[in-house]
Amino acid sequence: MTLYLYNSATRSKQLFEPQNPERITMYVCGPTVYNRVHIGNARPVVVFDTLFRLLKDCYPRVDYARNITDIDDKIMHLAATRGEDIKQVAQRYTEYYVEDMAALNNLTPTLVPLATEHVPEMLDMIARLIDKGYAYNSDGHVLFSVQKMDGYGALSGRSLEHMLAGARVEVADYKRYAGDFVLWKPSAEHEPGWPSPWGRGRPGWHIECSAMAEKHLGETVDIHGGGQDLLFPHHENERAQSCCAHDGKPLARYWMHNGFINIDGEKMSKSLGNFKLVSDLLTQYPGEVIRYVVLSAHYRSEQNFHVELLNAAWRSLDSLYGFLRTANDLDALAVDLKAAAGYKALLDDLNTPIALSELHRLARDMQQATGQRRQQLKYELLGVADLLGLLQQNPDDWFTRARSNDAMAADEIEAAISARQSAKASGDYGTADEIRKNLETRGVILEDSRQGTQWRRG
Repeated sequence: MTLYLYNSATRSKQLFEPQNPERITMYVCGPTVYNRVHIGNARPVVVFDTLFRLLKDCYPRVDYARNITDIDDKIMHLAATRGEDIKQVAQRYTEYYVEDMAALNNLTPTLVPLATEHVPEMLDMIARLIDKGYAYNSDGHVLFSVQKMDGYGALSGRSLEHMLAGARVEVADYKRYAGDFVLWKPSAEHEPGWPSPWGRGRPGWHIECSAMAEKHLGETVDIHGGGQDLLFPHHENERAQSCCAHDGKPLARYWMHNGFINIDGEKMSKSLGNFKLVSDLLTQYPGEVIRYVVLSAHYRSEQNFHVELLNAAWRSLDSLYGFLRTANDLDALAVDLKAAAGYKALLDDLNTPIALSELHRLARDMQQATGQRRQQLKYELLGVADLLGLLQQNPDDWFTRARSNDAMAADEIEAAISARQSAKASGDYGTADEIRKNLETRGVILEDSRQGTQWRRG
């Protein structure tokens, strides 16, 4: 087994060599819980869930942490606007997030640390950075001095001069240098806060992830992941403060970033109003359809998200479930899954488009095969699909899901099929054809075979 991953730090695809093959560690930045998540937020969850599944199949233990940022100015603002306690707001949107991500067939990470439960660890790391000369206290703020770190900007490929050149930055008077970032900031009396050596306050965003990763996974993790939008400044700053707190040890051996999602060819933005909330999409499409779409593009590429892509994904899953339904009574016979082309595609920097195409090839081959070979192909198909988080339902259950509010109920469809069979048995083929046509107008497709008549929603 040889796994290759693209490392953003080296800008190249590299052989994955964990620091301890008995325990793989992966940290992925989770949500700031102040609203429902959109499809762009969901992409890294699906991507790194797929990697989590693959790693679990390759190694005896995988510790995967995905945090919840439950203290942030955006959460505070929303709570104040609604007259609610910040904990209530954070808890509500955390529950929404968990619900939406589970609907996309994402596994629960090994660890889900909350920022508010790790303030002591953050204070400890900040104190170490001050002691080592990398941070300073100014008017109740503690800031990281980016000029003190050699190689700051290396992860994102930016120099300090490039970062600030031409930037319209209003430099706070408590900063020694415009690029310095906040580790701790004071809280007003009405704002959430914790006691600290520098006064009552709350943590900056970047220090939260560094402290949580250190506590649960160690000073250096194997893989650190997130969306491309986090590369700078969040991951750059995480890397800086962790590296300096740990006497030069890297925060991560491999940095992975997924690309952006565009909506109908345009970048998602509040000004365009083109955000696609996962919760809204789930009222129209099964979670597996949304997951299939996300996996249909390589994770590092930009993806253009549109309705036609969702509908095509639904048809593709219908096809795969249709093949499986014809083999419902067939036992799967174990083969070496790691030899499968779909498995090998995932080992090559999570090449999910190739893995998806292999699912369809395996399904077609299974349909044509007989005996043990057919059983082996079913095992291979389900095995690769499970790594992708797909084909997780019973085929019959998949096809009975209604696709619109006026869709026919399953028992109504079965009654129509029974009436059609009676008509055919009596030689009344005109009535049988009319029943089929009526079903098609109601979005129900019949498939006749030697085993009988199956149906699916079209």
